[in-house]
Order: sequence, then C-alpha cells, then structure tokens
Amino acid sequence: MVLRAPAADRLFSRSAAVASCVGFVLIGMLQALYGPAVPGLRAEFGLSPSGAGLGLSLHFTGGVAGVLAFNAIHSRISNRALLAASYALMALGGAGFALAPNWPLALAAAFLAGLGFGGIDYGLNQLFAAGFGDRSTAMLNVLNAHFGIGAVLGPAVVAWLGPDEYAYAFGACAALAAALVVLGSSGVRTKPVEDPPEKATGSLGLPRILVGFLVLYILNVGVEAGVGGWEPTHLETVGYTATVAASATSVYWLMMTAGRFLVVPITLKYSPERILTICAAGMTVCLLLARVKGVAPVAYAGVGLFIAPVFPTGLPWLNRALPQARRAGAWVIAASMVGGVAAPPLLGVGIEASGIHAVPWLLTALSAASLAATVWLIRLTRRYVG
Repeated sequence: MVLRAPAADRLFSRSAAVASCVGFVLIGMLQALYGPAVPGLRAEFGLSPSGAGLGLSLHFTGGVAGVLAFNAIHSRISNRALLAASYALMALGGAGFALAPNWPLALAAAFLAGLGFGGIDYGLNQLFAAGFGDRSTAMLNVLNAHFGIGAVLGPAVVAWLGPDEYAYAFGACAALAAALVVLGSSGVRTKPVEDPPEKATGSLGLPRILVGFLVLYILNVGVEAGVGGWEPTHLETVGYTATVAASATSVYWLMMTAGRFLVVPITLKYSPERILTICAAGMTVCLLLARVKGVAPVAYAGVGLFIAPVFPTGLPWLNRALPQARRAGAWVIAASMVGGVAAPPLLGVGIEASGIHAVPWLLTALSAASLAATVWLIRLTRRYVG
C-alpha cells in the first residue's frame, strides 16, 4: 500500500517507496531472528542462556550507534549513500553471523548488522517524515507496519527451518540486504527537500519540546516492550495455559502491525496530536482491563492496536515542532532503542518487588505517564511553536 503525494514533495519514487517497505520487513525480520535462534546458538557455541542473549544486545547496541553515527554524517553524504551503506553493513553483518566460526566473531557481526539496522531505521524514518508532504504521517505508518510483518516472519522462518539451521535465516537476510544496496537506494532523491520555514522558538522552548518527545517515546517503547516481554508470564500466572499465553502475545504483535495499516486513512483527516492523545488514553484503559482475568488477552491485544501508531505518527509532529533541530529525530529514535532494551529488566525489578500480578499496574503507570507527556507536549508546542 503506497500513497501518492505531489511530485515536488516526494523524496521517493513509487518503486523506491516499495523497496523501502521491503527494507523495513528486512530489519523487522533480522531483529526477530535472534531470540528463536538461541537454542541453535547454545548448541553451536556451548553458550549459557544469558551468553546467547548477547547477540540481540550487541545488535541493539549497534543500532543505537548506527542511528547516531549516520545522523552525524548525513549532512555530508547523500540519501542514497546513507541507505546503500546501511544495507551493505546489514549484508556483511548477517553473512558474518551466519558463517562465524566462534562466538566473539558472531557478536562482532551482530554489532555490524546492528549498525546497518540503525542506519535504515533512522534514514527511512527521517526521509519518510519529510518526503511525502501532507501524506508523510500515513506513509510512516505504512513503512513501520512492514517492520511488524518482518518481526512475525522471522520466528516463523526459524520455526520452519529448525533452530539448528538459524544460519540459513541470517544468510537469507544478508542476501536480501545485498540486493537492496542497489534496489533500495535507487529512486531516492539525492538531496533532501527544503526544510519548512523556521518558526521562532523561545530559548527554553526547544529543549523542553525535545525532552518532551524523548520522554514520550521512551515511555511508549517501555509499554511496547513491557507487554511483549511480560504478557505471557502474567497470563500464565493468572491461570492461562502456556499455549494460550504465547498465542495471545503473538496476537499482540499482529495487532501492532494491523493498527499501523488501519490508522492510515485516519492520519489523512486528523492531526498527530489528536491521534496520539486517543492512543495513549486507549492504551491506559486496555491495561486497566488487563487486570481482569477473563478479558486480559483481549485487553493486551487492544494495547497493541492503540500503541501501533505512536512511533510513526509522532515523527512528523516532531519535525513540525522543531524544524530547526535536525538531530532531534535521531535522538528520539536512539532513545526509543535504549528504552526497548532497558524497559523489560527495569520492569522485572518492579515485578520482583510487587509480584507478577502487578504487571498491569506497572504498565498502566507507564501508559498514564505517556498520556500526561502527550498532553504536556501539546501545550508546549502550542505555546512555543503556535
């Protein structure tokens, strides 16, 4: 699904937009492969569970570094070069992880793949936020929905191949990334479109607005990762079988993907601020309902539906609120990655102190704080930006 925008506003040709969506399927799939591959990695390299988990940690570490590094050099290289270099890093990293003869080299390859992952996550989100004119919000949701498709495909591929054959899955990702080195960057305008006219922002306005967006994204990714990480444990604790709990968690991720497609026509009629406010309120209500055993699986699916538009819908709002802060988007994307890594273990500390039954309460607190941050941001942007 690719929406048209006036040619003067577009950074992407139609074929390049389609290739970008394929690129997001790739990064979603690559990220999702590490967990299902753990049994195979442990057998191959003789690792403990925590040792095998380092692969995903190094991938995310490389992702944060990739976002910040490509942001730092983006003004000196073309959009095409940024995307081609990112896909090349993923190709090298994926192939290296598949063929690594020992664990240290595999970890180095995971970091390398993460660098490319960060470059694509940053590059395409930033370019889509500016590259489709008034339809940028809709296109960002379409783009990020394809990440969800990849995240569902990754575990399915490993389940089909078997954990011991994980190398073939990583090799397939490397081959697709290599193809996208050319196909994913052709049709992308070399230079960025002109920035919108700058609006005067008070000396205190810019840092406050940026901090507001950082807080909003960290809280939302905290909820997203927290539900994904702790939903199955909570459902099992309140009496559901392991099969039902795992299936409900899969539905949660599927609802996140569906929600980004479903919100596309809504973004063409309503502002990002209104959409994010409704999303935060809906998440909070659903998490409160997750306390009720009989509706908990459905409530968690509702969280997935409401949280789905937040990440892609907030970026155009950020670009409009801070057009003069070129690095704002990179910091927000990097913060979201850090939040995704830090949230599950931090929630684990709270759960150890309060018990598994506290999961919905802890997540509700994060969601309510996200709603408060959204309202605060609306007031700030109206006051300093207009």
